[in-house]
Amino acid sequence: MSLVKWIGFLRARMRTLVWGCVTVLVAIVVLDAIPSLVSKEHAHTTVERVPGFWALFGFAGCALLVFGSKLFGRAGIVQPEDYYVRKGRRDTSSSTSGTQSHPER
Repeated sequence: MSLVKWIGFLRARMRTLVWGCVTVLVAIVVLDAIPSLVSKEHAHTTVERVPGFWALFGFAGCALLVFGSKLFGRAGIVQPEDYYVRKGRRDTSSSTSGTQSHPER
């Protein structure tokens, strides 16, 4: 299955995908709370003994990366689609030949 078809398949089932991910997260937290499955005697800090700490820590870190990158993009990295047209520059990406000519050195 090609990547485009796979993405289309997942987009059509977005609600199911989200609920599946939430179910996996809840299962990890519940399994982490069972003392016979996960030993917490070698934890370095007190907060590591909290059931599901690392699952929630990982989720928070991922969310921070996503929102931080969006803020970075809005701060000026991402330019509007008509950026080059407004600045009086030609858009060379729409050339029909597909090759660029370079002057001889």
